[in-house]
Amino acid sequence: MQTLNALALTLIVGITLTVSPFAQPVQAQPWRPVRGSILFGISGMAFLEQQQGSTSFLIVHDNKGVGEGRLAMITLTDEQAPEYFPLNWSNQPLPIDLEALTAVPGQSEPTFMALTSSGTVYHFRLSANHQDVSFLNIFNLPNLPEGTNLEGFALQQINDKLLAVWAHRGNTEEPGVLYWGFLDLKNDEITPQGSARLTVPFPVSNVRHISDVKVDSAGIVYITSASDNGDDGPFQSAVYVAGVLSLQDNRIVFQQNQTLVPIYRLNYHKVEAIELVPGTAGGIILGTDDENMGSSVWGFDRMF
Repeated sequence: MQTLNALALTLIVGITLTVSPFAQPVQAQPWRPVRGSILFGISGMAFLEQQQGSTSFLIVHDNKGVGEGRLAMITLTDEQAPEYFPLNWSNQPLPIDLEALTAVPGQSEPTFMALTSSGTVYHFRLSANHQDVSFLNIFNLPNLPEGTNLEGFALQQINDKLLAVWAHRGNTEEPGVLYWGFLDLKNDEITPQGSARLTVPFPVSNVRHISDVKVDSAGIVYITSASDNGDDGPFQSAVYVAGVLSLQDNRIVFQQNQTLVPIYRLNYHKVEAIELVPGTAGGIILGTDDENMGSSVWGFDRMF
């Protein structure tokens, strides 16, 4: 197991060195507007499929009112503007404040889980034609402390175990909190295994230490952080490697990165969604909830 931990640390160091010891500005990269207005902010994102020349994602909106969208699909193709396709929420009660979205790994048919800020999880399947949503279950995350405000939720399969990670966003006066546990997919029950408090060095003011989270197949935990100065901004964001999750004696162990280095610093945007896209045309993609300025996405050029 020491070998596994050493490998994980090597991967973290490798990621940091790859992007140099300095955070990389991305203002020169092409942000792509998705939709204008406060009703179309992207608060969670999950990879859907990749075809020749295009990549599609599911996204969720953190809307709260009747008649306001909750779920959509966007398709990114070459240099074109993103295509946006709203999806109906079926016959289930409308969720309030969806803040995260994750694919369920290891399934023969694509299924997903969307999380509200209060801890309600919606487990659903998307039809083959990407037109209809069918719900498999609705459940709540366990043992949430009073005052919890969740903004991240991710699933990953490691050594035949399904790991769940969820995150309280924190604020300028309090750290974010990362939680993890095992998910029993048959019953949609999570067994908590631990938690860690986390404070990022950037942004500095009006900060949400964790605005989203994803975990890759090696157990490396990626987070985004953001500042929120109201509906008109200004906004700042960053991407970090928070640490690595591994299995030891049938328990989940989190090896926290004690010196957080921003992989990217992002001015003018409030990033609330991150996704990891596999393959030669893949990479990291980010989605924003820029309030009155709507939403945008950014990713490596080869992905688009």
